[in-house]
Amino acid sequence: MTREITGAQSLVHSLEAVGADVVFGIPGGAILPAYDPLFDSTRVRHVLVRHEQGAGHAAEGYAQATGRVGVCMATSGPGATNLVTPIADAYMDSVPIVAVTGQVPSPSIGTDAFQEADICGITLPITKHNFLVQSADDIPRIIAEAFHLAATGRPGPVLVDLPKDILQSATSVLPHDVWPPALDLPGYRPVTRPHGKQVREAAKMISAARRPVLYIGGGVLRARAAAELRTLAELTGIPVVTTLMARGAFPDSHPQHLGMPGMHGSVAAVTALQKADLLITLGARFDDRVTGRLSSFAPGAAVIHADIDPAEIGKNRTADVPIVGDCRDVINELVAALVLEERPDLAAWWRTLDGWRRTYPLGYDQPADGSLAPQYVIERLGKIAGPETIFAAGVGQHQMWAAQFISYENPYTWLNSGGAGTMGYAVPAAMGARVGRPDATVWAVDGDGCFQMTNQELATCALEGIPIKVAVINNGSLGMVRQWQTLFYDKRYSNTELGTHPDSPRTGGAGASGRGSGASRRVRVPDFVRLAEALGCVGLRCETAADVDATIEKAMAIDDAPVVVDFVVHPDAMVWPMVAAGASNDDIRIARDTAPDFDYSGDAEVNI
Repeated sequence: MTREITGAQSLVHSLEAVGADVVFGIPGGAILPAYDPLFDSTRVRHVLVRHEQGAGHAAEGYAQATGRVGVCMATSGPGATNLVTPIADAYMDSVPIVAVTGQVPSPSIGTDAFQEADICGITLPITKHNFLVQSADDIPRIIAEAFHLAATGRPGPVLVDLPKDILQSATSVLPHDVWPPALDLPGYRPVTRPHGKQVREAAKMISAARRPVLYIGGGVLRARAAAELRTLAELTGIPVVTTLMARGAFPDSHPQHLGMPGMHGSVAAVTALQKADLLITLGARFDDRVTGRLSSFAPGAAVIHADIDPAEIGKNRTADVPIVGDCRDVINELVAALVLEERPDLAAWWRTLDGWRRTYPLGYDQPADGSLAPQYVIERLGKIAGPETIFAAGVGQHQMWAAQFISYENPYTWLNSGGAGTMGYAVPAAMGARVGRPDATVWAVDGDGCFQMTNQELATCALEGIPIKVAVINNGSLGMVRQWQTLFYDKRYSNTELGTHPDSPRTGGAGASGRGSGASRRVRVPDFVRLAEALGCVGLRCETAADVDATIEKAMAIDDAPVVVDFVVHPDAMVWPMVAAGASNDDIRIARDTAPDFDYSGDAEVNI
């Protein structure tokens, strides 16, 4: 007799066969048939999140922390559309995830049926590929193709949309009988090995350069090439800058590391790119947050640009030597070619760079009123938690401070939303990272604005036994927006105050204060400690520098429940250095109206 299973059973067996071990999701009508066999699976854990956006970001955090494909699942209509933000986020940051969505029955597609949405059409611009499954027989092949597409070439999100009748129909194509199925992906042949001639030309340019910089992007991490990068850097002696997406790809403590470039990068990193005569660009895409005004970026530099995605090469900056290939293969072949070349003489370049580093290190001022400096909190958190800790950041000032003041010594210990800049990323991403790396300590560094977008996932963490830790950098406002209002909008703070500080005003009337007409009081809304406790977590608060270390150590000692620490910090702290949006990197400021002075004596060793 021919054995038959349902399409839903085929889906679960296919997920098992492809190696998925966890799915973050929420059931609903259209995807419900898949949840019945998922209930019986002993190889795939399902984590019931509180919002589909949380499922998507959790899949991202899992993927970024482990290097494996993350999986999220949602029902049709609003369930699927709630995944759009994390799918777009994963697309921008090249994160391999597979989103599985339910769809209304096939005959109802296009009729505006209840909870129908064209999720394939909606996500077409923000996925590597998406599938609308039309036969249960195709499920094993499509799942295998989805995981292959997500993980290979330039990684990214893939969506699989499954109509309810396909999940309920019978199929005799059993995943374990056909695994691995033949993939049907005409035209998908990502180039991984670089062209030898291009590599040799790059090696010659590196040998002849006098002011080279290794400009490292997130592609080096996606290629699992951190060790190879270190070999290349130490072989050549070339300075290294790591973008926001590449933090941890090269150790911060390494003497060749200049820091992070870009809008809030170190003076040494930003200026090294500007004054370079050669950029060796590996897995980076000349993003506007790195280049500033593109026409003025690194005006005297030739460019070697290596990337797995040929569409990135020449998109923003013309490459003198374009190299298409996987960063690990590119670096390995470049190292082999450089062994045959003379080492560049970089002594004068390094004297200049070291002068910039000495004169303009990252720093901050302690608030004059004795309140807590957010940079100090984050700096101490990095020191106490240690270099093996995974940090997931939200978006805004706290994200930049976490990138600046935590020392990243290991790859895959820094997770953030770089391209999309998604507020609400941190908590669910930290949750996904902890599920994927259960032995790691995972901190979410969040702002009081970001935290209020997805903190409901702490209930998931509490009930599922996922003991992440959250540092809420509570400045009472949408901090980065407020910084721009301070600098560019004459301190007109339109709709950026959040009311989360104890001195936040809350005005007037029974509806506002609950104390009768005309009354007013000053409260925390919400009180993050009480909110944490309501969500099944341990809640702590810290308001003085003297208590920072003890509070962090108390949080570190708790590993049987999620912990939320409300760090109440000074509201006016700003992120420096800064290159204003649309300005040239030459116009970097180290404080308001204060630019670096490069005319000091003794450091201008290189004629630039």
